[in-house]
Amino acid sequence: MAIARWDPFAEMMSLREAMDRLFEESFVRPTSFMGWARTAGVPIDVYTDGDNFVIEAAVPGLAPDAVDVSVLGNEVTIRGEYPTVPEGRRYLLRERPSGQFERRVTLPDPVDAEHVQAHYEHGLIRLTVPKAESAKPRRIALTAGR
Repeated sequence: MAIARWDPFAEMMSLREAMDRLFEESFVRPTSFMGWARTAGVPIDVYTDGDNFVIEAAVPGLAPDAVDVSVLGNEVTIRGEYPTVPEGRRYLLRERPSGQFERRVTLPDPVDAEHVQAHYEHGLIRLTVPKAESAKPRRIALTAGR
């Protein structure tokens, strides 16, 4: 067994990550002892691509039908459940999640829920969420004279 030098900065998170986690655990997921969430986390990326928002969520080991995706207003919810840990198993290291998870993303603009596209491949969910027509910029024609 090798001895590793402790790096106090290795486990630090940015202020933004800390605030995101605080907000998410306070309002989205139920919490338990010492503020740790009772539900498993799901890492996500959210970005824009033209007139669409794209949400990517990593759910390794889950089948597509084990995950539920819903859209209400401008909020996208991804929920599901990882298998529970078999009783009697003694772990030396445990990092993979188990139990229920739920991630909610509130997008900054109204979305067109009727045209959301969901794709699942190799444990990665990719949601393409189009902005509503009312949220897209419009060109206004100018008229000369009075």
